[in-house]
Amino acid sequence: MQIPRLIVHEYLQRLGVPGLAGLALLMLALTWGLAGLLPDWQSLQNLSQQTREASEYLAKVEDGTVAAPVVPQRQLDDFRSKLPSQPQATVAIDKIYALAALEHITLARGEYSLGVDPKTHLARYQILLPVRGSYPQLRRFLHALLRQLPAVVVEDVEFQRKKIADTDLNGRIRMTLYLSRS
Repeated sequence: MQIPRLIVHEYLQRLGVPGLAGLALLMLALTWGLAGLLPDWQSLQNLSQQTREASEYLAKVEDGTVAAPVVPQRQLDDFRSKLPSQPQATVAIDKIYALAALEHITLARGEYSLGVDPKTHLARYQILLPVRGSYPQLRRFLHALLRQLPAVVVEDVEFQRKKIADTDLNGRIRMTLYLSRS
């Protein structure tokens, strides 16, 4: 059903300027209200959906069909329990020397310092090892070191060659061995 334009025109003339201004303000208020309320209504719908999903997840955790989430403090405790303890530092250092011997790398006498990391309260053994070997040997040594001793962090590697024709490199490896303080 279509309303003839003449009827609309007569109706608007009957309203006059104050009526048209009121009608315009009414339309503006409706538009403003919808524009302001629509995002809030959508966020309310999202929150109710998240609440439903959280309730379903909680029910699954209580039933045992889903494992409970890991708490960050528990993750940190698990991490610390996997680290070697402070008395096992010599075992880890012996392993470093054994890995070097497997690659036929010469390790000179290193510098060792034991300290406590103020942020994590873990014991840290800082090790500076002068090394001598070929590049492939040193590379395999570093890969084996990181693979077999995950508590070791290689901080700095410095290699140099005396002459361009030399196959052996002289260098230093600075690493930190993190230890639990138990």
